[in-house]
Amino acid sequence: MTRLKITESEFQQQVIDLGYYCGFRVAHFRPAMKADGTWVTPVSADGAGFPDLCIVNAERKRVIWFEVKSEDGELSPEQYEWLYELQMAGQEAYLIKPSDWDEIVKLLSEARTEIIVKEV
Repeated sequence: MTRLKITESEFQQQVIDLGYYCGFRVAHFRPAMKADGTWVTPVSADGAGFPDLCIVNAERKRVIWFEVKSEDGELSPEQYEWLYELQMAGQEAYLIKPSDWDEIVKLLSEARTEIIVKEV
C-alpha cells in the first residue's frame, strides 16, 4: 500500500484530532514569527527541544508526550534528551512519524481499567 506524503504539521494536527476523539486534553505550543520574519517558540530554561505535544487523560491516568516528525524527520540532540529524560522519569514519551499511525491509534484508544473514586 502506498502512503501519501504528509507534512509534519498535517500529521501533528491528525494526532491532536485523534487525541481529542479519544478523550484526551492536548497541549501544543506554536512558534511565533518575530518582526524580522524568523520563527521562534518562546521558551526559557531548558525548553529547547521540548516535545511537540502533551496529551493527558485523568480518568485513564495517562500523560503522553509526543515529538512529532515527518517520515524523513530526525530528532535534534535536545529533542532526544527530552524524550530520554521523560522516559527515565517514568513518563510515556515517544518519537512518532506518519508510518506509526496504527500504533498511535492503539496507544490513544487503550482503555485503562483503574477506577477513580470521587469524593461524595
